[in-house]
Order: sequence, then C-alpha cells, then structure tokens
Amino acid sequence: MTTQEKSFDGTKLSGFMAVLIILVLVGAAVYLLSLSAIWSTVIGVICAICASIMIPGFMIIQPNNSRVLTFFGRYVGTIMTNGFYWVNPLFQKSTVTLRVLNLNIEPIKVNDKVGNPIMIGAVVVWKIKDTYKASFDISGNIREFVQIQSDAALRQVAGMYAYDTNETIDKVTLRSDESGEVTKRLEAELNSRLDIAGIEIVEARINYLAYASEIASVMLRRQQADAIIAARERIVEGAVSMVHLALDKLKKDGVVELDEERKAAMVSNLLVVLCADESAQPVVNTGTLYQ
Repeated sequence: MTTQEKSFDGTKLSGFMAVLIILVLVGAAVYLLSLSAIWSTVIGVICAICASIMIPGFMIIQPNNSRVLTFFGRYVGTIMTNGFYWVNPLFQKSTVTLRVLNLNIEPIKVNDKVGNPIMIGAVVVWKIKDTYKASFDISGNIREFVQIQSDAALRQVAGMYAYDTNETIDKVTLRSDESGEVTKRLEAELNSRLDIAGIEIVEARINYLAYASEIASVMLRRQQADAIIAARERIVEGAVSMVHLALDKLKKDGVVELDEERKAAMVSNLLVVLCADESAQPVVNTGTLYQ
C-alpha cells in the first residue's frame, strides 16, 4: 500500500533530560526572583515561563503504541519507539495503537447464493499498519469504521456461496469450506475495504452459521430426512451383502439345496429381519413353504 507515513525526524529529547532542564530553569527562577534587582526579576520570570511552557511537551509511548505529531495542521511524523520523550509542546500528539485488536461481528441475516435467509457471524483480528491513513484518511472512530466495513464484507461474501451442498452443485459452501476458500475470500474482501484506513487483517473466520428462524424448522426436517435416507441406504447395502454371503456360504458348505423360489423367500425374510426398525419376532413354521 502507498503511504505518506514517515518517522519523526525533528527535535526529540529524552524525557529525563527535559526534566533536568526544567528543574534547572525552576531553580534559576527561584534564585533570580529572590534578588532585588530588576534585571534578575525579569530573567527569573522568563525562566519560570520557559519551564511552564516545556511541561506539555512530555509524552510516554507504551510498547506497540505510537504518537502521530502535527504542527498547526501539518503532519510532521510518527514516533513508534516506546519510551519517555519530550518534543515541541506546540505539537499536537495523537495516540494510535499498533496492537492486534479483535472485532466480533454479531450474527446478521443475509441471503446466501441460492436465496435462502441465513444467520452468519464472524470474528475479525486486525491491526493498524499505517498511522497516517488511520489518522487522516477517514473521519470518525476507526473502530466504527472497521465494524461497518466488516459487516458489509461479510454480507457480500455470504452471498457468493450457498449454505450447504444440498442447495447447489458447488463443492465449496459456507458449511463445507475444507480448502479455506471462504475464509480467504473474506480476508481479501476485508483487506480491500480497510486498506484506505491503513488497516491489515490478521485473521477473519466465520464463527456462527445457521438458517434464519423462518426456515430453520423446515431445513431441519430436510436434513433429518436426508440423514434417514442415507442411513437406510447404508442398511440396505449391508443387508444385501449379508444375504449374498449367507446364500454363498450355504451353497459352498452344502448345508441345503434351495431352488429359486426358496432362495427368493429366504432373501425376503433376511431383508425383513435385517432392515426392520424393530427386533424380528421368530415364527415356527410346522408345514412347508407352500402350506
């Protein structure tokens, strides 16, 4: 990103050195004012005024913080080195944090790619990389700016994908994002929107995803039906395999010779037993297959 940020290269003293200078000025003022001469009084007053003017120039910069300095509306630089300093007291000093910050986007209602209303929320981890842009290129609170732009980016990305594979033939959906495509798209969209404010996205992830309340019950029944069908398919597949194994075993071991009609009856009975929801009740047949 292009930037106008620059390091402050003006006069910057150690805060402790400035404290020593002020103490000297105060001591000189007290001494000179104690003398009865006019010239000593004038110089003493000047020393006292200089000491009082120097006091607003102190600043303490904590780790991962910075100070953006302006001089009567003109940007003069940024100090990022932590410590205790003294600069020109006429400089306006604005604090800009360089620490990593979190933003929790509360679930919002949007329409996915196929038009289903869904609730989606995300967590955004961000930090300021350009103090000039963060201070002068946007108006208002920077946290509110990040909140609004993150909300807009999440809405746009949510509309690019379907909620689940049941709704589309696309391999990537909001629920099945094994490749991380949705996450990467969300981060790219956020970076493009927040670049103007000198902000870098460290991480962005969806932390809440559900159907909207008006269709949640219907979609739940659909998911239950899909699960039941899938389970039935698995049961039938296993039952057929077991019946085939049983018939092959009976034939190979020569336990009994079955004609096609008896095989069909046996297959029917085994499938009923294996695929039934309840335990099968044994029935003793005292006659023959045809009686």
